[in-house]
Amino acid sequence: MITILKETPKDPITLMGRRAGVCWGGDIDNEEKNYKRGLDCIRSGHHRVLEYVNVEMIIDGYSARVIREWYTHIGGAPTRLQASTRYINYKDFSYTTPPLVAKNEEAEKIYRQTMDTIAQACSRLESECGIPREDAAMLLPLGMTTRIVDKRNVRNLIEMSHQRLCTRAYWEYRRLMGDICQALRAYSEEWNYLVEHYFVPKCEVTGYCTEKKSCGKAKVFAASADILNKQSAMRE
Repeated sequence: MITILKETPKDPITLMGRRAGVCWGGDIDNEEKNYKRGLDCIRSGHHRVLEYVNVEMIIDGYSARVIREWYTHIGGAPTRLQASTRYINYKDFSYTTPPLVAKNEEAEKIYRQTMDTIAQACSRLESECGIPREDAAMLLPLGMTTRIVDKRNVRNLIEMSHQRLCTRAYWEYRRLMGDICQALRAYSEEWNYLVEHYFVPKCEVTGYCTEKKSCGKAKVFAASADILNKQSAMRE
């Protein structure tokens, strides 16, 4: 589902240290010093260095709906390519089934039959009516799966994780973010460290839940959140 491309550096922390060392007049030929310097930067909150590490990956098999949400995180000048609907095989296009639908036998049957009807209609519009595929594609739901090639820097990904690993996030986006974390962990030891320590839901960053309807994970800090919400309401 997630493929980390070889253009993604396996030594992100060391790379950050190299870049910072140029401006600090440090020894950038010593990789051990570079690693320690990079680690010191991110631990100290000097997160501009994160923008020098790009992640290039293939995101495949997720719904067009969640990919539209993915595109809203545009900070740090990310770029992407997406599979065109002109080339989808309408006779057997894949789609995403929500977990709650899959657990309900009757709901799953209705859902599957509807998708099959859409696939047949798209195919007939093209083959029997001579409708161009790009026009027949207007029938396709946002639940169809798609494939993109994505590039963005790690600061953008980390900040995205704070919002999208939250239990209040859309279920498929949480799954997508979790799959990316898993793929990066397996990519190298330095990536494993970054994911374990910095790819976390926002309550672990702020120390309390910022949502009006908390999942309870950060309930120890509920009083702090209530105070902030009341202060915000008073300002409004």
